[in-house]
Amino acid sequence: MSTFPEPRRIDCGDAYLSVHIAGSGPPVVLCHGFPDLALTWRHQIAPLVEAGYTVLAPDMRGYGGSDKPDGVSHYNIFALIGDLTGLLDHFGYEQAAFVGHDWGALLLWQMALLEPERIAALCALNIPFAPRRAVDPMVMTREVLGDDFYIVNFQDSDEADRAFDADPERFLRAMHRRLPTTRAAMESLPPAAQQPFSMLREIAKPEFPGEELFDPETLATYTEAFKRGGFTPPINWYRNWSDNWRRTEGLEQRVRMPTLFIGAVDDILISPAHVDTMRDYVDDLQVHMISDCGHWTQLEHPDALNALLTDWLPRRYPAR
Repeated sequence: MSTFPEPRRIDCGDAYLSVHIAGSGPPVVLCHGFPDLALTWRHQIAPLVEAGYTVLAPDMRGYGGSDKPDGVSHYNIFALIGDLTGLLDHFGYEQAAFVGHDWGALLLWQMALLEPERIAALCALNIPFAPRRAVDPMVMTREVLGDDFYIVNFQDSDEADRAFDADPERFLRAMHRRLPTTRAAMESLPPAAQQPFSMLREIAKPEFPGEELFDPETLATYTEAFKRGGFTPPINWYRNWSDNWRRTEGLEQRVRMPTLFIGAVDDILISPAHVDTMRDYVDDLQVHMISDCGHWTQLEHPDALNALLTDWLPRRYPAR
């Protein structure tokens, strides 16, 4: 972690972002998800710099050293995309390559539809493109997965905010783990045993399964960041799901720029069917699935991820 670049506070127009910047050459912007920080990319920055790129890794709005405006509406998809276009504008970049994980990938899929001219190349980790449905996604999710599913729970109260804020270290340890089960093993369970994922249920377990992915120094850095900023701003990203859906009615569901999807065979939230559905909506798509890997690809298999990025990017977005 000692080589991780120090942050700079950058005016992105509507908000200030804390951004870690390294290298020279064409820009590559790394967008983290929930509950994360720019530090999640600590294994990717040096290889991308060595490949000839300027790397910009922001703490996204609501996280770490970046602005955390009060109110759910400040975290809608247009505000979040505005931070990224504002970051490009600050440095005078017309375009960049973007890499996103988890919510970062979800954000970039929407940016590819709303601001396609700003994305020269797109890499999404773990979360594939999902076309806009005819029904409010939160209505459908509630019907299929129930009120305990973590995204539904986020809509209904501040129960999760309060539980995570009460012990940030415990929550972060529960989330950032390499789980001991495979997707195949999970799917072989009887339906009654396949409970929708609940973060509140996870942190209530007396022992957490699997392998911790944070060393003590990283865990301390994350814990301090979330003690200062709290979990409400990051959770507010989720609370805009229905509003984002309403405000993007009529938007063409077509991703046209060169796109790399890197999935994980054992990500418990994403099935092969989700990946297959994406193929009909992304014109120029390359897919790689990493075996023996769960949701935290950049932490579980950093070398495999770095090899894929530094192979694909120079071919589709040359550094020189």
